[in-house]
Amino acid sequence: MEILRKGESGVIPFRTGRFFTVETKWYFASREGIDYGPFDSKQQAEVSLDVFIQSVINIDKQLNA
Repeated sequence: MEILRKGESGVIPFRTGRFFTVETKWYFASREGIDYGPFDSKQQAEVSLDVFIQSVINIDKQLNA
């Protein structure tokens, strides 16, 4: 079941997965349209995405402090 995200209203937009493979390597895509990788496993890509998101949150907090 899809739900609206914070700040959204109306029809839920189409969303795609962040993770994808090219040959045997894993990548994740950011909302800014940048692909990050390659990673040897999906698990490594997931961990790297978590680190990336926390970095963005921390930068946003510092800029808005």
